[in-house]
Amino acid sequence: MKRETLQELLVEQISDIYDAEHQLLEALPKLVEASTSVDLAEALRTHLVETQEQVSRLEQVFGLVGISPQRKRCRAMAGLVAEGDEASREAEGDLRDLAIIAAAQRVEHYEISAYGTARAIAEHLELDDAADLLHESESEEADADSKLTEVAEMIYATEEDDADDDMTLSDQPGVTAAL
Repeated sequence: MKRETLQELLVEQISDIYDAEHQLLEALPKLVEASTSVDLAEALRTHLVETQEQVSRLEQVFGLVGISPQRKRCRAMAGLVAEGDEASREAEGDLRDLAIIAAAQRVEHYEISAYGTARAIAEHLELDDAADLLHESESEEADADSKLTEVAEMIYATEEDDADDDMTLSDQPGVTAAL
């Protein structure tokens, strides 16, 4: 599609995001199922609900632009979803959860960027209501990214505690094993 106007670029951008969000609606339940961390599973479930709301917001943005919702295949999200699927099958336990978090954070960073770009275009076009809706989703994506960081830090802390518990007496600093 050859773009002639900034509004056409906005439509292309929101069509891409709309497809990306639909791909996530399919992928997130699989990541929830693969998660061993209760906190990770809850964060992903919460984001699934937010993703459904983001789809609804995008439909409102389409209406504000004066067109019906349409999807433009988001190849970037397809690749990110494939990475998440791979991460969910590669490792076990905490390592799997951390791999899922890494993949999910890549998704969040992509979405923050996508929503930010679409918001900036809407602002330039003086589509204030559309810009506000896009900003709301952009903020949710940033919050989801922060939540994933918190969950990863909790997992790392658990890993460190487990490593400390696994040390033998002779592994403790300043303690030598008796012969």
